[in-house]
Amino acid sequence: MTATGREGTATGTGTGTGTDSAPGPVPGTGIRLTAPAPGWSIEADVVVVGSGVAGLTAALRCAAAGRRTVVVTKARLDDGSTRWAQGGIAAALGDGDTPEQHLADTLVAGAGLCDEAAVRTLVTEGPDAVHRLIRSGARFDTAPGGDEIALTREGGHHRRRIAHAGGDATGAEISRALVEAVRAAGLRTIENALVLDLLTDAGGRTSGVTLHVMGEGQHDGVGAVHAPAVVLATGGMGQVFSATTNPAVSTGDGVALALRAGAEVSDLEFVQFHPTVLYLGPEAEGQQPLISEAVRGEGAHLVDADGTRFMVGQHELAELAPRDIVAKAIMRRAHEQGATHMYLDGRHFGAQMWETRFPTILAACRSHGIDPVTEPIPVAPAAHYASGGVRTDLRGRTTVPGLYACGEVACTGVHGANRLASNSLLEGLVFAERIAADLTEGPAPDSAGDGAPASAPRTTLPLLAPETRTAVQRIMTAGAGVLRSAESLARAAAELDRIHREATRAGAGTAHKSPEPGVEAWEATNLLCVARVLVAAAQRRAETRGCHWREDHPDRDDASWRRHFRITLDADRALTLRTTATAGFPPTTAP
Repeated sequence: MTATGREGTATGTGTGTGTDSAPGPVPGTGIRLTAPAPGWSIEADVVVVGSGVAGLTAALRCAAAGRRTVVVTKARLDDGSTRWAQGGIAAALGDGDTPEQHLADTLVAGAGLCDEAAVRTLVTEGPDAVHRLIRSGARFDTAPGGDEIALTREGGHHRRRIAHAGGDATGAEISRALVEAVRAAGLRTIENALVLDLLTDAGGRTSGVTLHVMGEGQHDGVGAVHAPAVVLATGGMGQVFSATTNPAVSTGDGVALALRAGAEVSDLEFVQFHPTVLYLGPEAEGQQPLISEAVRGEGAHLVDADGTRFMVGQHELAELAPRDIVAKAIMRRAHEQGATHMYLDGRHFGAQMWETRFPTILAACRSHGIDPVTEPIPVAPAAHYASGGVRTDLRGRTTVPGLYACGEVACTGVHGANRLASNSLLEGLVFAERIAADLTEGPAPDSAGDGAPASAPRTTLPLLAPETRTAVQRIMTAGAGVLRSAESLARAAAELDRIHREATRAGAGTAHKSPEPGVEAWEATNLLCVARVLVAAAQRRAETRGCHWREDHPDRDDASWRRHFRITLDADRALTLRTTATAGFPPTTAP
């Protein structure tokens, strides 16, 4: 099938035409995952889905304002992506640094597609947000002999503005502080729960979510949380690729839910591949150990097998160039030499620095038989961060009334075509606070309603067999990974469409029996959904920009492509892809 838009056509997964007008009322698609009817329900004012820095910050602020808040999380409260963030959180905290300088670095990294208003919001509100996080209990590393926060540099930053904790365990410390605050506040939480679909009332407004709780407890099986406001903070979709730095729970559930609910998503083609992930061999799959940008920030060098530094002369910041530039340089050098990986050399740090500044990374490397103190670390790019997601405005509002998004699941416009290192934790923090302010500035909302579809008949989405997950991951890695081309993307699109058609026939009873509803089938189905959107957008964007690298279109083309795609799912499960007229987004529908 083809997805058409303002720029022409490209092989994709649906048919649609593109304009740059603001969206009208959102009727929803009527599509939901195949699942049992809810067997239990609870009521709330706000339901937050996700327990990383974005989700827990939004929940704490809403609860502090008197809103009945429920946190739903897929594993335990501290098992999301936040705890894996090694490098730190970026903010203009140091002497001589300013929000304007942070703004400039972010805009450069975003390769012409950042929303400047969103970035300005991030960098101006960021320092105070970090200090509020500290008052909530987060403890950052301080300079020797003082109380000032120790700051370091990472790729794309011209200043030392990265605050870190435990050397390379910043995310774990932030997660610890927020989880403790949630428990101290007595917030209602539902752990080990996979969110399924958005509920809407007869007017098309959000009225809660359905979810499946895995295991025994107060709630078990499929249920519902009825609430007039839903905050998606479900993290990323790195598990759509074979090798990723993301935890196993990052299966794109929030983006898939939003698409089924009729929301717009944008910029999914811009998947950041972290350039320095521990290389464990060509067959390595699943979550891979990250070698933080901060290692290069402290002076480690990228070298080839001969020990030659290859980033010098590639960019003024050498190893500290933006991540897309470093990842491309690694891949180019590897191709030139017929190699599978490069090396990160930090032997000159010495044992004490490795043990005190990077204890987590040191332990991870040694657990795989590599000692960074005495040998270079083999590294290669792996899927790391989705710069795009569910489209929001500056208050976190999506195009579906009552549905908000923040953190990696959201597309605020901050990251553009490539995320600046350590802006992710700050984005989650700042925009979560903005969502909470929007939700609590007036009286508590009315009842959540009955959850009936707005105007579309309810249809169920055929489920994929759990083993299909691996097939989707391998298709995406081969066709839509670091290196992309029209040929590779067309092949990926065709293979994903084949899986989709087979599932549809199985759901109609004309082929093999459709799999039973369950967590693995739901996750595989969500992964296929986001994979098809990513490939459709990557096919359309016939240029190289940021972390989207087209070998057949190696140059950036601002005249044609300095704009965004607004993608929605239609009731017939086809995709509609619209193109904005400029690099700016049109307004979202106000909730």
